[in-house]
Amino acid sequence: MSRNRRIGLVVAALAVAVVAFVVAQPGDDEDASPSPSPTSQGQTEADETDTQAEAPAEPPVTRISVKGGVLVGEPKAIRVAKNDPVRIVVRSDVPDQIHLHGYEIKKEAAPGKPARFAFKADAEGAFELESHAAEDAGAEPLLARLLVGPS
Repeated sequence: MSRNRRIGLVVAALAVAVVAFVVAQPGDDEDASPSPSPTSQGQTEADETDTQAEAPAEPPVTRISVKGGVLVGEPKAIRVAKNDPVRIVVRSDVPDQIHLHGYEIKKEAAPGKPARFAFKADAEGAFELESHAAEDAGAEPLLARLLVGPS
């Protein structure tokens, strides 16, 4: 390989490395917030953005496991305010019917197919989530207590 060809390859490799470095670095405009521009009512766009309500966060998911028809661990206490969203996932290694008393919601659980509860807590009080397989086997059926307080 000639000397000129080696120099050309080194220069090309350096150019590629510089371009890759520049592309990989976050730019100043990514970190900086856009400059506020005035609107017709004297407010800036930044002011309007700050006053807009943020999207509500996803409610936490309560995860419960049942092995051999028996609750793994202790019954959970799920505390929410009235009208809050509730999400519960119950995994079972045996076919089971999971029942939330008071709300009268029943879901089927099976190996690889968890029972998924997603609803709005629209009634105040204490409600029991129970495993019918555990109850039928004479074991403690209580999986969790849903405690709904005033909003």
